[in-house]
Amino acid sequence: MNKTGLIINREYFTRVRKKSFIVMTILGPVLIAGLMGLGIYLGMSDQSVYNVLVVDLTPGVIDSETSKGKPMFFNRLKNTDQVTFSYTNRGLSNAEFDSSAYSLMVVARPDILTVPEIEMVFRKLPSLKARSYIKAQFEKVIEGEKLKLHSIDKRTYDSIRTDLDVISVDASDGTTSFKQEQAVVGFAFAVLIYFFIFLYGVQVMRGVMEEKSNRIVEVIISSVRPFQLMMGKIIGVALVGLTQFLVWVILTGTLFALVSQALLPELTDPAAVQTTESVAKEVNEDAMNQAMMNEVAELILFRINWPVMLAMFLFFFLGGYLLYASLFAAVGAAVDNETDTQQFMLPITIPLIFAFVVAEFALANPDGAAVFWFSVVPLTSPVVMMVRVAMGFDAGTVWELFLAMALLVAGFLGAVWLAAKIYRTGILMYGKKVTYKELYKWLRFKT
Repeated sequence: MNKTGLIINREYFTRVRKKSFIVMTILGPVLIAGLMGLGIYLGMSDQSVYNVLVVDLTPGVIDSETSKGKPMFFNRLKNTDQVTFSYTNRGLSNAEFDSSAYSLMVVARPDILTVPEIEMVFRKLPSLKARSYIKAQFEKVIEGEKLKLHSIDKRTYDSIRTDLDVISVDASDGTTSFKQEQAVVGFAFAVLIYFFIFLYGVQVMRGVMEEKSNRIVEVIISSVRPFQLMMGKIIGVALVGLTQFLVWVILTGTLFALVSQALLPELTDPAAVQTTESVAKEVNEDAMNQAMMNEVAELILFRINWPVMLAMFLFFFLGGYLLYASLFAAVGAAVDNETDTQQFMLPITIPLIFAFVVAEFALANPDGAAVFWFSVVPLTSPVVMMVRVAMGFDAGTVWELFLAMALLVAGFLGAVWLAAKIYRTGILMYGKKVTYKELYKWLRFKT
């Protein structure tokens, strides 16, 4: 095995055998799956009961049964096990409300038909589910009164009311386009690359600084060239990162599947699914939610080219990591302590942070010019290009992907060349405050 291989072997096995690595590799997926499961559990276990006082200040409307006038919302809001409505035409003061048994007080103003607003007073903020239900109940009554006002029958209104679906069609092949939805999946991969580049790049920098401050590097450098030492450390940490990432993916997927099955058995029980579907047909809102879930499942499972997506994720993760890790290694070699790294870290991290911002913009405009340019620039392409890969390339644009890959390789080689010149000089330099001017001199040294 050559010297670089020995260094890679040392870096890899030294780190993966650490208790901290083993603990975090196992605990990471457990914590992620646990937090997801906790979110599901808390969302399902919201059993809070809300006693709502409706202060109905609206003018009286004629009751068809009694032929008497009464406030608009009186006895027209549907109670559930969690939300019950009481009615009055007089508002309570803050002191009266605080001493009452009511959880919420909802004030309906007299001109609510022209100014559709309600005021919700609470001591403790109600759940989103409860607020949505209360809002929907008020909207239903207001809609009914407006139909009466304009002498429109409810059945007639329902028959002519139209929900417009906008279907995006790609002119190149005439198929329905889901580019914006696919961009969201790509953004999730972009976040992973952004996170791992920072995490493992900083590990390289700290490892170089530790060996330099402990003077271990003086012994190592007598046997290997500085470039071999730097590349061995970078590649070794990269393998550690890939190992941890693969273990996290496998464990997180397994644990989340188990947690989901335990907390949401109806998702896997065919009888329960049939029951859910029958209820969804009766309740329009549930039917819409079910359709939305089906669209999301179809998008994730069938509209993403997963072999290409995963292959490009590995390529751009490795390319981006190797590029930035080289620069982080140069910073670690140039300074003696972590405090001095701040002035050199900013120029390195700004492009990566900006790439994350552009990836966010790509969600709103995936085909924008900024998304194209920053998806091919080596310093930003590892993050931004994942959004475009998720959307897919056709025969006329696939060259852009190959261009980004070629420029990333070239950018990595250029970063290694610059980092190596700084590394070979700075790794043996102690006690000197390094400036940008000094770094420029190191880059001009001829070897």
